[in-house]
Amino acid sequence: MLIDSHCHLDYFSAEDVPNILARAQAAGVGEMVSIGTRWEQTDSLIALAENYPQVWCAIGVHPHHAAEHPIPKAETIAARAAHPKVIGIGESGLDFFYDRAPRAVQEESFREHLRAARLAGVPLIVHARDADADIARILEEEQKSGGAFDFLLHCFSSSRELAEQAIALGGYISFSGIITFPKSSALRALARDLPVERLLVETDAPYLAPVPHRGKRNEPAFVVHTASVLAECLGLAPEALAERTTANFRRLFRKTAGTGLQKKCE
Repeated sequence: MLIDSHCHLDYFSAEDVPNILARAQAAGVGEMVSIGTRWEQTDSLIALAENYPQVWCAIGVHPHHAAEHPIPKAETIAARAAHPKVIGIGESGLDFFYDRAPRAVQEESFREHLRAARLAGVPLIVHARDADADIARILEEEQKSGGAFDFLLHCFSSSRELAEQAIALGGYISFSGIITFPKSSALRALARDLPVERLLVETDAPYLAPVPHRGKRNEPAFVVHTASVLAECLGLAPEALAERTTANFRRLFRKTAGTGLQKKCE
């Protein structure tokens, strides 16, 4: 079984979600995490996860939206993360490519989400784009000042330096359909050098559909193509890669371990 560790099911119509989940199941994708991007969507995101046993969620504010409303405090975010279907905080981080929010506001939001993840005992899902040095700096500063926390660099397409720093800090890395693109040879080379016990796969659906669906609307079923390329990079059979990434997911997202859904999938 594969798990899509990062998608946005709320970006699809409510009528389409059952079809998307059925196609995922047929493809061997047993679970998925629908990720928050705006704080005001928290209730609806939790409700979506409650409606489908194979769907988990994470709650938070994407850096693009960090300046749209007052930044929620860590305690507020952590309190909502007590819900059994909320298994992570995010996505949060820094995006200096689009700069849709002032950088100081993005950093303030990132730190609040990071502290919420520590308070709630769930991992932080990190968005990093054109901000490698600042992402690494903040992760390291927060570990030194407040103690360890779990985190995942999602949709990884950043530098080797950031990947190695994240691994050294105890983090995990998730690869999306980008790894299947013809021009992503450097990313595939990086994947070969990373410890397999720290790797996950994702779609970031409805964005970034992998080859052979590039240019189309992405969906969780397509994570099988990303997993196939990652397996080839690591010299693993697809079944072995699925087993390893699922085990990594359970280790990182501890709230999913020992559930009836896990036992069913096993």
